[in-house]
Amino acid sequence: MQVPPPTFCPPCRLERRLAYRNERSLYKRPCGLCGKDTITMYDPAGPIPSYCGECWWGDRWDPLSYGKEYDFSKPFFAQFRELMEHVPHQNLIGIHTTWVNTTYANMNHELKNCYLLFNADYDENCLYSEELERSKECMDSTMLDSTQLAYECLNCTSCYNIFNSVNCESSHDVWFSKNLSGCSNCFGCANLRNQQYCIFNKRYNKEEYAKLLGTFRLDSRQSLAALAEKAHEHWLRYPNKYMTGYQNLRSTGDYVYNSKDVRDSFIATGSERCRYCMWLIVKNNKDCYDYTQFGENTERIYEAQCCGKNIGDVIGGIGVVDSRSVRYSMFCFSNCRDLFGCVSLRGKQYCILNKQYTKESFDELRTKIIEQMQAMPYVDSRGCEYRYGEFFPSELSQFAYNETSAQEFFPLTAEEARAKGYCWRAPELRNYAITELPDALPDTIGEVSDDVVGKVIGCAHRGTCNEQCTTAFKIIEQELQLYRKFNLPLPQLCPNCRHYERLLRRNPPRLASRECQCGGANSKNSVYRNTGTHAHGSAPCTNRFQTAYAPDKPDIVYCEECYQAEVF
Repeated sequence: MQVPPPTFCPPCRLERRLAYRNERSLYKRPCGLCGKDTITMYDPAGPIPSYCGECWWGDRWDPLSYGKEYDFSKPFFAQFRELMEHVPHQNLIGIHTTWVNTTYANMNHELKNCYLLFNADYDENCLYSEELERSKECMDSTMLDSTQLAYECLNCTSCYNIFNSVNCESSHDVWFSKNLSGCSNCFGCANLRNQQYCIFNKRYNKEEYAKLLGTFRLDSRQSLAALAEKAHEHWLRYPNKYMTGYQNLRSTGDYVYNSKDVRDSFIATGSERCRYCMWLIVKNNKDCYDYTQFGENTERIYEAQCCGKNIGDVIGGIGVVDSRSVRYSMFCFSNCRDLFGCVSLRGKQYCILNKQYTKESFDELRTKIIEQMQAMPYVDSRGCEYRYGEFFPSELSQFAYNETSAQEFFPLTAEEARAKGYCWRAPELRNYAITELPDALPDTIGEVSDDVVGKVIGCAHRGTCNEQCTTAFKIIEQELQLYRKFNLPLPQLCPNCRHYERLLRRNPPRLASRECQCGGANSKNSVYRNTGTHAHGSAPCTNRFQTAYAPDKPDIVYCEECYQAEVF
């Protein structure tokens, strides 16, 4: 890629990219061209102009009309900031023409009847979720693929009728379970394969299972809370594989699948020779480094986020799709080639700061700009220097830190964020006229009447958390019908607080060195008794690995060999 080594450590590089990713903070704002009210990810009080999807993709405006001559008396990033705050941005990320009866969504493609859905594709009747692929009738879930009828689930694939479960695949009629494969009719179980009619890992016949399950009061909020606590305690009695994933070769990280030579990466599928990557959920990605979100037939991507689909040779890209040979550009689509420092272009070539050049003049000016970026780096308010090869400076982000995904994975206080050069958006005074307190909600869905739709319900956190709490929320008709279909009680938290609670069950994108906790006959904490034959015999296992399970977590963590001896 012909760039110097990075000057920020890997976690800080990820944090910096995530600070340019606003997934969930949405605003109402008129389109800057047609004036129609739109939902946008850009704060109306901020500097970024915003067009609705129809206008942004239309031909009523010309992005090249915003082109600027390059000024060698100023650092590149200072000039890019001026352009970024001048050229209209698309209000949301996604191809809106593929959304049918879908509102309050962002970073999506091909949705039907969805609501508050983020970073998802090919879904139908899904609500309050993120990272869903090819799924139907799912709610309050994260990282689902080809799943139907799911509630409060995380990282489940090809499942049906599954609730409050984690890391399950090809299973149905499952409650409060973790790491199941090919199972059915299981409750509170862990590490099962091809089993059915099990409760807390104990096998029953069909009649016994149904009778015992009927005593659990799964329609009661109070009962579900107690069952969830019991299930989570049960999960801690069983070993976890050091890395969530399978069919990998020489790879490290977590939630990595079908990949080769992928290191220090988090949520990646079908990738090869990549490092420090995250959310590459669409396969066939090669030779990528410090690359966050999207994927699909990509190669040679460095320090980029939300880019993908047939892209190559990209450095410093944000929202670059179906384009090649791009440097430091945002939201450039449709077969762009040879861009440097451009915003909102489609199908253009040989452009710098949105100004058109010939091939010869483009090549000459690009070389001079790279040389200038090395000799005249951008210096931020903290004194950090940003030369060619670094991602965009933190203080140039279009978003406040607490509007972005950085706050989810690297939570900061307002003072800490400002000290690191990030902006912070003070919570607005909402002053909602709450008509229903969370404690007053019925314990079961059977007690809920139709008039709950439209009521303003107070969030149980009351805005005191650090989770972008909205302080109040409403139940929509589609949501109420799903609760009734699931026979589940109404929630007492707003969607943002439910989202943050769910993320606590996902391992963070940080790795630590640990030793296998297999002690021979038992786990080293003596909680789990081994059932399989291990290569190291009765002696403790000495294998070490990189894992997202932090050393201070109570989970039992085994190496690949010890885990397979116990589970497969």
